[in-house]
Order: sequence, then C-alpha cells, then structure tokens
Amino acid sequence: MGSAMARVLRRAGFDIVLWNRTAERAARLGDDIDARVADSPAAAAAEADVILSSLADDDALIEAYLGESGIVEGLGPDAVAVDTSTVDPSTVIRVGERVDAIGAEFLDCPVSGSVSTVEAAQLTIMAGGEPEVIARAAPVLSTISKRVIRVGGRGAGAACKLAVNSLLHGLNIALSEALVLAERAGVDRRIAYEVFTSGAAGAPFLHYKRAAYEDPDDATVAFSLDLVAKDLDLITGLGSRVGLPMQQASTGLEIVNAAIAAGMGEDDLSAVAVFLRKAAG
Repeated sequence: MGSAMARVLRRAGFDIVLWNRTAERAARLGDDIDARVADSPAAAAAEADVILSSLADDDALIEAYLGESGIVEGLGPDAVAVDTSTVDPSTVIRVGERVDAIGAEFLDCPVSGSVSTVEAAQLTIMAGGEPEVIARAAPVLSTISKRVIRVGGRGAGAACKLAVNSLLHGLNIALSEALVLAERAGVDRRIAYEVFTSGAAGAPFLHYKRAAYEDPDDATVAFSLDLVAKDLDLITGLGSRVGLPMQQASTGLEIVNAAIAAGMGEDDLSAVAVFLRKAAG
C-alpha cells in the first residue's frame, strides 16, 4: 500500500522522500519513481511538510514514530503526520500525544481499498482529527482517494477502520463458505461466482477479488492471512473493551488461525476458500 501511494503521489508531481523498514525496497522504489531515499524515519520526516505512513501493525507503527531515529525526532513544528495503518485506537492516541508534545500535528487516516484502488486514486479515507488539520493534509489525501470522510476526533479513524475490516473479513469468510458450498453441491465455481456478483451480495469486494477466488493457484497476495488474524485480534479486542461480543469476528478468527496453522499464513485472504475446500475433503 505504501509503495502504491508513493507512486501515485510522485506521478501527481509531489516531491517525495522515502523510507522503508526494508532498505532494499525503498531503494528499488526510489529508482523506479525517481524519488530520494532517507536512511531513517527521522531523516525522511525532517524534509517533509506532510508525512504519510503505512505500516503493518501496532509495533511497527510505534517503532517508526517513537523508536530510535523515529519520525517524532525529525518532525518540524509545522508538519502534519498522517498515519494510514490499521492499528488499535489506543496506539494512534499514544503516538499522537508524542507528536503533540513537539508542536506538530497528527491524524489517524486509515484507508478502505486495495493496491489497485490506490493506483486508481479511489481510496476511501477515514480521518480522525480536527477539521483544520485534515484540511492541511487535503492536497495529499485527495490525490490518493475518491473521498475523505471525517469520522471524529483522534482514534475515531482507527476505530472506524476496525469496524470496516470486521465487515470485510466477515464477507471474506461468508464468500469462501458460499463458494465451497456451491462447488460441493455440483455447481461450477465460475458459474457460482458469476451468480454471486450479479445479485444483491455483489459488493465491490467480490468484483475486485474475483480472479483470486476463481484461480487460487495464481492469486496475488494482496492481504495475507497473517494480517487478517492481526486485524481480527484488534477487532475482538476493541469489542471487548466497548462491551460488544464480536461473535462473527471471533468465529472468523478461529477459521483464519486454523488456516495459518495449516501453513497458509502468507497466502492471500482469499485462501480461506482453499482451506475450507481442503478441510471438507
């Protein structure tokens, strides 16, 4: 996601400084899009008016912002740091407080969409923060998205993203079960999928993930099952804190963890269907 965002922003004419936890990836991307590469998060942040971060999980976000030579060390007082990661609301509040302490601004702005959605500048952004700060980051955010929706104050963006992903991962499990059910009842996989996409359940997710479900052997890993498990852990944890038992998400987590235990953690989320197909014999 981060690489796709950088490509879109560079194509739009923004001057970009890159940093990645894997230096080789940043170097390759820098060569591809003619962008400078920094040797630390602090060095990248020191050259930026708007910092856009996209990281895998809470630990990675905390390290990138608060660790040695982290973003907070390089931020100028007029900078706006925008995080698009899917993390716990408490994490963005913690990071945001450290950004506040140096006089800079912080927004939690997780996104809804896939790599292809980024490339088409069609993301939906859930912005948590003050309206005037969102407005300052708008030139960057509007370049990668079709819509920026302010969902509340800091932490609301992260909470809303977990709600979105609860729906998305529930859809993934339901779609996988439905597809395998149709197959075992004698319906051709592609015909069943055509019916799914043509009816009331034909959400955008079904359309852009079609190739992965129909041809699992050639599926591109857009979002791994390891990351699905991470999300569902956060979702059930948030549900517990707000007094809402997340029964569907809990069941989904059991299924995903079983797939991971079967060695599928690095496979695309659509591999739930593969796991259920094998489990059914």
